[in-house]
Amino acid sequence: MAENDSKLDLAALRTEIDALDDGIVELLNRRAAISIGVGRTKQGSPDTVFKPFREKEVMERLAKMNPGPLPESHLQAIYREIMSSSRRLQRPERVVYLGPEGTFSYFAGLEYMGRSAELTPKANFEEIFRAVADGEAELGVIPLENSLQGTVGQVVDLFMLFPVHIHAELYSRITHFLMGKATTTAEVKEIHSHPQPLDQCSGWLRNNMPGRGLVPESSTAAAAEIAAARGPEVATVGHLRLADRYGLNILAAHIEDLPDNWTRFLVIGPRPGTESARDKTSILFTVPDKPGALAEVLDSFAGRAINLTKLESRPLRGEKWKYVFFADLECDLSATEYESFLASLRERCHTLRILGSYPTGPHLDAGGR
Repeated sequence: MAENDSKLDLAALRTEIDALDDGIVELLNRRAAISIGVGRTKQGSPDTVFKPFREKEVMERLAKMNPGPLPESHLQAIYREIMSSSRRLQRPERVVYLGPEGTFSYFAGLEYMGRSAELTPKANFEEIFRAVADGEAELGVIPLENSLQGTVGQVVDLFMLFPVHIHAELYSRITHFLMGKATTTAEVKEIHSHPQPLDQCSGWLRNNMPGRGLVPESSTAAAAEIAAARGPEVATVGHLRLADRYGLNILAAHIEDLPDNWTRFLVIGPRPGTESARDKTSILFTVPDKPGALAEVLDSFAGRAINLTKLESRPLRGEKWKYVFFADLECDLSATEYESFLASLRERCHTLRILGSYPTGPHLDAGGR
């Protein structure tokens, strides 16, 4: 009798879920119709459909009104896909990233831009910048820095060469897995991966896989493909989802030497963002060749109580012993209130380029659990 009652209760709950699903589908289609209407009003506009501050605003509002028991992380994951679909319905936008498919850049782009984004791989960073600058792609996803290994210098150099602008940032947790066709680590003779994952897991590999050859590859995805083709003697280190993609077994999880490993990615576009409220600004500047020139610039930020969260120098191309500075500022330097300050800053700098003002990015666990 109790078993029959339990089956009736379960049937009733499933019926209620079905009714709710019907309502959700109806509401999603009403939202989609409005998105299509928004796309029609924007038709012909060169502005990007992607509006990171508006999307951040939506996420924060939904998080505040969410009473549970649905976890906030689940709610945000659902709405990232809803907004991804909405952007696609308004106007498809090509997003380029460092390929091939299956790299950490790919999964970061997928997690942030959603599965409706038109993600297109490029072979190197320069191809990403060129595609965005030339209008081949509306947006690009690039890694700027890693919490353990620092800035990707080539990316900063490319900002000097291409007139692109930063629209958004995101922080992606990097978690590494040992994968292969083998069923135990004892079968593995070689481990292939991109040099960065091999370095980030060097302690674990040294202690747990002594004597194995470590072979650098162009990407984690390329290494996974090699592991799948070569059989149980070859393993790879990379993203969890590569195991499903290439039919590999998980031999060890979370093998990074330091668990708090994050990569900061930037989303770039061919024109500046047009949203009215942003949290931070990135700039490139050079200073006159005179004593105290850099100190004057830094003092000017302190005088306006502007916090610098990043300051790094790079060699200036074509000029020996000259440097360009990349800086992140905790302010919207494009706001009207900074007009006079910006004018005085230009006087102190030899050159100054505003790379973009944009919202503070979310921290996403795209690395796998």
